[in-house]
Amino acid sequence: MSASATAGEAMTASRSATAGGPRIALVGVPGLLWSDVTPADTPNLWRLAGGSALGSLSVRTVGNVTCPYDGWLTVSSGVRSAVGGRCGMPPVPDRSGEGAVVPEFSWLWEVRGQDGTGTLGQALHDARRTTMAVGPGAALALADRRGRVDVYAASPAEVTDWSRADVLAVDIPDLITPYVQGDRIAAVPEPLSPQARLAAVRAADARLGEVLPRLGTAPVLLAGLGDHASVPHLRAAMLRDPGAADGGRARWLGGRSTHRDDMVILPDLTATILARAAVPVPAAVVGVPAETAPAGGGDLAGRVEALRVGDVAGQTIRNMTGVFFTSLAVLQVLFYAGAFLLLRRREGLRAVRVAAIALAAIPVSTYLVNLTPWARAPQPTLTLVGGIALAAAALTVVALAGPWRRGVVGPVAVIAAVTAAVLLGDLLTGTPLQLNSVMGYTGVVGARYYGLGNIPFALLATAVLLVTTVVADRLVRSGRKALGVALVAALGGFAMLLDGWPGVGSDFGGVIAFVPGIAVAALLVAGKRVSVIRLAAFCVAGGVVVMGIAFLDYLRPPDSQTHLGRFVGQVLDGTFLPVISRKLGAMLHTLISPNLMPVVIAAFAFLVFALLRPGQASAGALPVAFERAPTLKAGLLGALVSGVVGMLVNDSGAAVLSMALALAVPLVLSAGIRALQLGDPVPATAGAHAGRTG
Repeated sequence: MSASATAGEAMTASRSATAGGPRIALVGVPGLLWSDVTPADTPNLWRLAGGSALGSLSVRTVGNVTCPYDGWLTVSSGVRSAVGGRCGMPPVPDRSGEGAVVPEFSWLWEVRGQDGTGTLGQALHDARRTTMAVGPGAALALADRRGRVDVYAASPAEVTDWSRADVLAVDIPDLITPYVQGDRIAAVPEPLSPQARLAAVRAADARLGEVLPRLGTAPVLLAGLGDHASVPHLRAAMLRDPGAADGGRARWLGGRSTHRDDMVILPDLTATILARAAVPVPAAVVGVPAETAPAGGGDLAGRVEALRVGDVAGQTIRNMTGVFFTSLAVLQVLFYAGAFLLLRRREGLRAVRVAAIALAAIPVSTYLVNLTPWARAPQPTLTLVGGIALAAAALTVVALAGPWRRGVVGPVAVIAAVTAAVLLGDLLTGTPLQLNSVMGYTGVVGARYYGLGNIPFALLATAVLLVTTVVADRLVRSGRKALGVALVAALGGFAMLLDGWPGVGSDFGGVIAFVPGIAVAALLVAGKRVSVIRLAAFCVAGGVVVMGIAFLDYLRPPDSQTHLGRFVGQVLDGTFLPVISRKLGAMLHTLISPNLMPVVIAAFAFLVFALLRPGQASAGALPVAFERAPTLKAGLLGALVSGVVGMLVNDSGAAVLSMALALAVPLVLSAGIRALQLGDPVPATAGAHAGRTG
């Protein structure tokens, strides 16, 4: 078949598709929240929602806030894009016949480095698809590499034939326009009064009412693609698909980018438009076509309310994260100072032990509280804080009141086992507990949407190594050392694989850090020495393991890959250096964090002093703990190795080490205090013995 014949058939197919209306219509309403959508105030949006799959849209781009320009530009590029200081409304296109050309494309490439601009429009034009844009933002989204769209109208009123394009985009700016000040969105949380915002929402709904009847039965993808002020939010997303084979049943809108049934990201819009237009998605597009999933029971109002609550949860977590970690750092520092003073006098041993267990119970409590509907409470922040406190108190009582309380390491095993079980269970069920957790992540921030975050990794690695070495202690004492070593290696390896496996933990740096921690703990349980050379070899082994996992992910189809597989692709095409540079910069930035470094400094100072001067710092508590449970030292050192390596290879940096220390040191200290309460003497050589590496 000749090239001209092929082109002719493509044009014929395009005209045939166009005659029946657009294959997909994107309607952008920057600033739209689910809390704006009500049957009384937005009847057109409500009717559209009633026949659509519904989801939250994470609009995070490069900065913390996404202006309309960045939102439309990200749809154009298929990757997170931003124009920096000029962020505001998209430029008005220059008319060119019945079409238009978006200005400033060369500026986007040459000055702003947005090389992907025009990816969507170019892919559509290369596939002989006709594009129609209504409004400046729509033109920016659909423009090809020359900035051109086939058909352009400044407003819906100018459009005479809505069936002329295969792909249609409509910009409804009525909601966002009042927030624009001097070509930029407002730099305050909410500049409009409730009445003024309601008026803007109603105006946008009225404009949508003009557009929807003219689209006929065409699939409609509506997205609130952009923030309206200085505070990021989850935005509204809907997909109306009259041709779906689900009989109009209630459905969620989600995707493999987020591994959430009810959440998509901006680049997913790009992939969805291309998929609906039967155009291959370019490899540069990081999004994947949106998918729908059954919403189960509940009416439309219930689904809208659930999505609104999701934004409330994300906002609450975002607002309190800094305060939470500051408070945790203060508690940690006060604990070590108080423990130092009391233990020197052998006073208040019970109080210090209770405080140690309670502190160690806080991290897992931040996940357990997500088993409750705290975000639906009238005061979600207070409810969340109270829930964390109650969960930590309950775990403390369980750890110190059960039959295991009589032993030295019983409470340690309880807290570590609960922490490990909760995080492993969360990984196996799609991480519902890490989402919207103060020690997890949130779609509002958009740094991660699924898998094991850096802080949860530190807690998981520490908990697994502590609980396995505590159990191994009994095996070693009964003469089954080989079984104890196998236990540490097997359970640690299982947790490590879940941590790194694509679609489960999807944690690149965690595997690199987990492998040496497991190896150090296993060797010490076996009674072997750990040299610097061995430690370096274990770190290299971790890198080899994670690259192997990532390469297997890379072999999957592009739309099924996670960021692990995409990183392998970046290594192969030589574009990985910016990723490494960004992560290195983020890691170094954490080293000056006032919320994280106090935990690291206080815990390390207490730990080192307690080992070198056991009688002065901790009344010999740590050496006695290691004498009563020798393998506990292996767990502690393994956790510290994972924490240090994790700090160096993850962009969260000091957060990894600080959380490893925040869990491990109080638990080990509590074991030592229990040993002191049982009347164990301080060995004369305990300090020297505890300081050996193997």
